Amino acid sequence: MSSSNISSNILKLTIIKASKWLMLFMPVIWLFYAENGLTIADLFVIQSIYSITIAIIEIPSGYLADIMGRRRAIILGTFFGLCGMIVYSLSYSFSGFLAAALCLGIGQSFISGSDTALMFDTLIDLKRENEFVKLEGRVVSAGNMAEALAFVLGGIIAEISLRAPFYCQIVIALIGFIAAIRLVEPAIKHERLLKKNAWSNIASIIKFSLVTNKTLRHYLLFSAIIGAATLSMAWFSQPLFVSLGIESAFYFGVIGAVLNLLVAIVSFYAHHIERRFRISSLLVSILILIIGCYFLMGIHNSQWALIILAIFYLARGVATPVLRDYVNRHTPSNMRATVMSLRSFVTRIIFSVISPAFGVLADIYSVQQALMLASVVFLILSMNSLIFLVKTERVVGSSTTID
Repeated sequence: MSSSNISSNILKLTIIKASKWLMLFMPVIWLFYAENGLTIADLFVIQSIYSITIAIIEIPSGYLADIMGRRRAIILGTFFGLCGMIVYSLSYSFSGFLAAALCLGIGQSFISGSDTALMFDTLIDLKRENEFVKLEGRVVSAGNMAEALAFVLGGIIAEISLRAPFYCQIVIALIGFIAAIRLVEPAIKHERLLKKNAWSNIASIIKFSLVTNKTLRHYLLFSAIIGAATLSMAWFSQPLFVSLGIESAFYFGVIGAVLNLLVAIVSFYAHHIERRFRISSLLVSILILIIGCYFLMGIHNSQWALIILAIFYLARGVATPVLRDYVNRHTPSNMRATVMSLRSFVTRIIFSVISPAFGVLADIYSVQQALMLASVVFLILSMNSLIFLVKTERVVGSSTTID
């Protein structure tokens, strides 16, 4: 198999990432639900079930990807994503939207972890694994640029009808599905996981990741906690806008687009940032920026909070590709998709457990007090792993091993 065929995976994975995040319906999702008779409570129930679906299927889907190949898992994921958008566009009730969300959740689970693992194994096959942060950063950048573009285009298309963005989304999902079909499974030689005793194998991978390999455990936990913090901020942002007196949907779209563009730009250059810092210094910097921004937004009930939010998104742009790289470096190839799925699973479990408390506090008191609580919670959750990793990296230096 030629290296050119394998290297084409990089472009195809970028297209798949873009098709996932070019969500034209997101700027009008609330209006669309309301037009079809749903309430805000219905929206949160659907999104909650969506997150739970991803969490439940995340690890088994990653394990299946390690057995049957990451390409097949991504094809399956993009297929479910396509089905989900078709169901959404044809539905007019809670049950139809819930079915669509379930399809999207299953699709997301099969892609999550598998795409990162396929990218890393592709680079190993090409003997370019040191470029992972650079290329993963560009893939993340493409995803965030697509999300930013969606905020602008979605609002324009919705002027035709609130259902029009969903019809257009079917075409975008189809493009991602075609790109997935054309992926090439790398010929990397590693010990394949046994297909028998699947749950026993999954348990052994979880034990290896969270018990046996202490360094991997703390990288995985730290990455998952930071991931939960960025996911929480995504849901905090719109209530924050309202608390600052910004209620126009147009400005919601503009601000959302700018924030995602910031993530896209910084992710694109994340590999340069990683090279300039020791691992321990970068880990500390990421945590200080993430927690610090939560805290500062909690004490600034003014337009300055938007500047702080922009800094948060800049930090997110560095954290996502860099922390994925650190997890990958300590993960054997034959379980990489499962471990990356485990990371996503832990992220969503943390988010699902603690985010309702933030919402209750925001309703009873204020968004600012909820942000203050979040800063304390995420700091407490991350400190143990951060201290371990800083001590470990100071002993071994900035060198890490792959597999």
